[in-house]
Amino acid sequence: MRLRDKIAIVTGGGSGFGAGIVKKFAEEGARVIVADINLENAMKEAKSVGGVAIEVDVSSSISFKNLVNVTLEKFGKIDIMVNNAGITHNPKNMEEISEEEFEKIFSVNSKSVFLSAKYLVPLMTSKSGGNILNIASTAGISPRPNLSWYNATKGWMISATKAMAIELAPKKIRVNALAPVAGETPLLKSFMGGDTSEKREKFLSTIPIGRFSTPDDMGNAACFLCSEEASMITGVILPVDGGRCI
Repeated sequence: MRLRDKIAIVTGGGSGFGAGIVKKFAEEGARVIVADINLENAMKEAKSVGGVAIEVDVSSSISFKNLVNVTLEKFGKIDIMVNNAGITHNPKNMEEISEEEFEKIFSVNSKSVFLSAKYLVPLMTSKSGGNILNIASTAGISPRPNLSWYNATKGWMISATKAMAIELAPKKIRVNALAPVAGETPLLKSFMGGDTSEKREKFLSTIPIGRFSTPDDMGNAACFLCSEEASMITGVILPVDGGRCI
């Protein structure tokens, strides 16, 4: 088991990519904290893997600090932090996005990474290392039109990952990111602006391998980057995209 006895937090772990990561981590021996703003979903996923469910708003400093404190009370350490929780906006012209929408997207997708560093870097430093994995997107590498501010938050996450990696490497904290293409998750309908066969065909035409990404794809990639098999890898943005960004 590649993650035996590791303590891992997965935000947004109650559904979609997060649930796939939770499942794989548990299969590989980790104790998983399923952190989600939807406690019902978190409890369902946690029960299925013998994990712990915690309600969290990743955009709130108080809520994020509570997540860390509760995890420490239960397990005494945190080895892996997966910043997976994210939101988007429906496709529209960039100037049509309200300030409130922008602030919410930035807070969930970007501020959450800042908060994870604020509360976990001192802890991981004291424990001689750890892993932080950010779930970015191909949108941060090769943006699609009419999703400008979502794209921008994922580009921010990619830059943050590299900056964190170079600063934290001497502390034995590895920081990497996954960049999935559109996947079979609850957000797919929002990305496409509706879920129809025509819209699916249009999106699939941009993915050379011919399918959407899946939670299992993400779980497998995340497990590798957070395992000792990847001990020499940090600052990497790994596309899980079927060739879209080639």
